[in-house]
Amino acid sequence: MADLGDLLDRWRAELAAWAIPEHITAAAAESPWVLPRPVFARRADRQAAEPSGRSFERAWATLDPPGSVLDVGSGAGAACLPLLPRVTALTAVDTDAGMLEDLSERVAATPVPLRTVLGRWPETAADLGQSIPADLVTCYNVLYNVPDVQPFVAALTASARRLVVVEMTARHPLAALNPLWLRFHGMRRPVSPTAADLTGILTAMGLRPVHQSWRRRGGADYASFDDMVDVTRRRLCLPPSRAGQVAEALADMGVDPRNPDDLGSSGREMATIWWQGGAGRGRPSA
Repeated sequence: MADLGDLLDRWRAELAAWAIPEHITAAAAESPWVLPRPVFARRADRQAAEPSGRSFERAWATLDPPGSVLDVGSGAGAACLPLLPRVTALTAVDTDAGMLEDLSERVAATPVPLRTVLGRWPETAADLGQSIPADLVTCYNVLYNVPDVQPFVAALTASARRLVVVEMTARHPLAALNPLWLRFHGMRRPVSPTAADLTGILTAMGLRPVHQSWRRRGGADYASFDDMVDVTRRRLCLPPSRAGQVAEALADMGVDPRNPDDLGSSGREMATIWWQGGAGRGRPSA
């Protein structure tokens, strides 16, 4: 088995390599770290209306019988909203107040009691009190933002009675922008870490994770192609005057202006990873 310390060091170093060079960010008038809230809200609504994917299937099966859910990095609710018919109580943790408001509006129409917690995991775990342990802990599309992954994962595990279900893109979510960085800046961007790397870390931690690869359904993540162009331009640290060039580049990459799917999700190749929680006897993870 690979040494856990080496795996953690590599994960941390590979995430650090995604930093944008200072000479590029200094010349940009807008932050490249765009959080397109409407994209996340639209995706959550689509998933709630038509639940699908390996992550949903695993989480849904875990909530038989129904139980409580802790959703870490909840966003607008793509993970938890489809589960509400089997949720007895929901706790959502996120660093973005606007996202939590979007989620609260959606849950308000249901009888499920909701507690929202604004803050960063695992620091917020100490504040959750009786909200944890939860029967199911979900954490979707968050781990690539976590350099110190071991304490983060350990807190997820300690907070789950039955199962922890993690969803992430198979490779780094911004890797799909790499051809555009090369085109506009002559810069080769990283390709690691990957979901397989996380699975290796979990295995080295003794968690016995199960990993399934799958392909998510596409959908119009943006209200318009112009919206997608604007977000992509900002991510590339380009001024508004180059929006036309970005639109041309996206078209060259095969983006359909009638169905603009977010490149920040690095395509549709996904991974669902789950393992048994540490807060109770739980049930088998496979």
